[in-house]
Amino acid sequence: MELKDKLEALAEKAEKLVDQIKTEEATKQSLILPFFQLLGYDVFNPLEFCPEFDADFGVKKGEKVDYAILLEDTPIILIEAKACNDNLEKHGSQLFRYFSTTSAKFGVLTNGIVYKFYTDLDEANKMDEKPFFELNLFDLKDPAIEYLKNFHKDVLDINNIVSTASDLKYTSLVKEYLKSQLLSPSEDFANYLLSKVYDGRRTSTVVEKFIPIVKKSFNQFINDTMSEKFKETLKSTNPSNSDDAPVDNANGEIAADENVNKIVTTAEELEAFAIIKSILRHDVDLKNITYKDTESYFGILYNNNTRKWICRLSLGSRKSLILPNDDKSRSKINLESLDDLYTYDKELIETAKRFES
Repeated sequence: MELKDKLEALAEKAEKLVDQIKTEEATKQSLILPFFQLLGYDVFNPLEFCPEFDADFGVKKGEKVDYAILLEDTPIILIEAKACNDNLEKHGSQLFRYFSTTSAKFGVLTNGIVYKFYTDLDEANKMDEKPFFELNLFDLKDPAIEYLKNFHKDVLDINNIVSTASDLKYTSLVKEYLKSQLLSPSEDFANYLLSKVYDGRRTSTVVEKFIPIVKKSFNQFINDTMSEKFKETLKSTNPSNSDDAPVDNANGEIAADENVNKIVTTAEELEAFAIIKSILRHDVDLKNITYKDTESYFGILYNNNTRKWICRLSLGSRKSLILPNDDKSRSKINLESLDDLYTYDKELIETAKRFES
């Protein structure tokens, strides 16, 4: 079984157990030890996976880290475990102390769901304040799973991991920053962009006025990029010659089907789909957002269920958005352009979240 399959199975188990696990010890036994078993470590061999490893700090004696992974009796990875309902943000200082007293190159802080990996990129032998890698069992992503393979016992290469850790850490931090600016641009960010496009005096009032413009421009840029990708996909999947037409294998004649190509999903409809997914991306699992094209409208669905429609769009010469109301009635809204969809983000999010509950 591939590591991805094993992690997904552990994640499924965790979802069932997390409400029942009340203590740190239960978290260790149910989630943390199985996680490191997946990485090939013998968690019941103290010469390889040592529990309660001594990490005395200065004059303080008896300091112990929950686990240490050993290589030839030398600690290489320290693991500090917390209960699965603990917030890890307040526990980093403890691992920070342990890290500086041992020869370990990596520290892992975990509550059995989230695993934060640290090293000493900023200052030698001093653990960084921010992790260079993070994996969440409840939000597994292929790139994270692929990187986790570097920590498997069979392929563990400390120098290789350290050489890639810096790029990984700062790529993650840049992505987090851009995500935060996409949601709520700061004055500093807006001011920087204005310095590139605005010739007037950038007073605080001017910057404040431009913040919503920056947010809208940022979102439009992302959606324009997505739209171009959709258009490329559409071109590659639409039949462009008769060789792609349906054929009756019995006699080689083109099959007579009056419904073939009757419904054509346009690039504009796909662009609208991209915009709505962008609006919902922070509140709803996007794999549940689908679309259904019909002769009379373009529908955005939850989990491909026609009874759970989030909105319907008419994108002819007159554009309109139809939203479902709580009383099962419908509201029709005229649109000047697809950009107007951002105006109704709250309504779209509210409707989609209703189906997730």
